[in-house]
Amino acid sequence: MDTNESDRLEALHRYRILDTDPEEAFDDLTILASYICDTPIALISLVDEDRQWFKSRVGISTEETSRSVSICAHAIQQSDLFVVPDTLDDDRFRDNVLVTAEPHVRFYAGAPLASREGEALGTLCVIDRRPRNLTQAQRDALSALCRQVEAQLELRRNLMDLREALESIERLGALMPYCSRCELNITIPANLDNVDTVREGVTELLEGKGWSEGRIGEVALALDEALSNAIEHGCKNDPSKEVQCLVSFDENGDIVLVVRDPGPGFKPTAIADPRDPANLLKSRGRGVFLINQLMDSVEFADQGRQVEMRKQRKTE
Repeated sequence: MDTNESDRLEALHRYRILDTDPEEAFDDLTILASYICDTPIALISLVDEDRQWFKSRVGISTEETSRSVSICAHAIQQSDLFVVPDTLDDDRFRDNVLVTAEPHVRFYAGAPLASREGEALGTLCVIDRRPRNLTQAQRDALSALCRQVEAQLELRRNLMDLREALESIERLGALMPYCSRCELNITIPANLDNVDTVREGVTELLEGKGWSEGRIGEVALALDEALSNAIEHGCKNDPSKEVQCLVSFDENGDIVLVVRDPGPGFKPTAIADPRDPANLLKSRGRGVFLINQLMDSVEFADQGRQVEMRKQRKTE
């Protein structure tokens, strides 16, 4: 997979819309597209790695098809309306199973949907079972409806981001009694460039308490891994999201670090052991494994969104 396609898929998944239930706001726009363009079929199609999935559909019951037969996969490579007046006259599509069998696509017009960053997400498309074309007024209307679909996608994404932010605040609020002992409480935007700031703060704190250089290095490395995992996997490198790091010391002088992120979480028990020969070439799981090796105890909470790490000041 090339870098551009990787970026496109990452942008698509940031909308967290794949495999969600129908929504009236999208269905209304699909109905309008079908009516204005006078086609029996209209779709809001989102092109994933191996499939095209229909967020909204008029005229067919199928929820998705393989990307390999998707005409929309061609449309997202365009910057403007993609029109195929007759699929049987087009070498790219005449043998396509969607043409030779149900729904017997003969005419296709797709307006590419883009993210706010400009990445292609899918299309608003109209389909007919007979060869034809669109009038200029229909083309203009389909492009206008496409912009409305994009606006709905952004509104939905913003609402989900806001909901997650509020949930994150509620989860972080649950830590406040514990934070009364915190000597360091840092919240950083989810950007790897900010990891150094947190590490330097913790290192300075440990040096002031007379920790050995070796144990400070182990704590710093574990903290780097925990923060990097939270930023890359929990926040998907989205700097509009935040990661929190809390640092306290128990009655024995042992350090307790808590790293929290607002992400979807994960199952720590499902992380594969990177020492297993079958997993040697896989990157996932190495950070969690390293943290467990460096710290004296590691516990995950809140469905993997929080990791608590403890390190004794000295081993004896």
